[in-house]
Amino acid sequence: MTPALLHALPPIGGMDDSPRGRVLRAAAYLFHEQGYARTTVRELALMVGIQSGSLFHHFKSKDAILCAVMEEAIIYNLQQMHHAITQGVTPTERLKGLILAELESINGKTSHAMSVLVYEWNAITEQQQEPLLAMREEYESLWLTVLDDLKLEGKVDHDTFICRRLISGATFGTALWFKPNGRISIPELAEATLAMALRG
Repeated sequence: MTPALLHALPPIGGMDDSPRGRVLRAAAYLFHEQGYARTTVRELALMVGIQSGSLFHHFKSKDAILCAVMEEAIIYNLQQMHHAITQGVTPTERLKGLILAELESINGKTSHAMSVLVYEWNAITEQQQEPLLAMREEYESLWLTVLDDLKLEGKVDHDTFICRRLISGATFGTALWFKPNGRISIPELAEATLAMALRG
């Protein structure tokens, strides 16, 4: 685990090139690759290129680093969702934008952090989960608002909550098989997911 590997990871949002951001980028990568429990503070510091004790100038504990990785992932992707909605003129365009943004969050720049958010959720306490759940609720409400609009247009047949669950199952499932240089691109995948979600 070297600082050179860290520089290959894209700096985004709060996981930028600031000292704190570099710690979060390294943590997202290591927690994703080998799990939160198996990652040591020493390994994390080594990847960032600092002494182990220096990590605690930015964070109180290892679990505080985990919470921050999750928080930054939600904040960044919530911003992308809001942007997608403002860019869409019709509900269909807004849904396509949301699908595309979610696929990019899962398979693009924030893929490590999003994986950590999903698979390490039980590593944090209920108290630590509370602010993240509040942001998650805002994230999901954006989807439900757009799906409700599409239901009014007659383009969605099913309960919008169920429809959202089906879409999220499809998008998050791509983490298991999607390859950036494979037979389908993320925009093409977004088109296919949109077609499955809408009536006709």
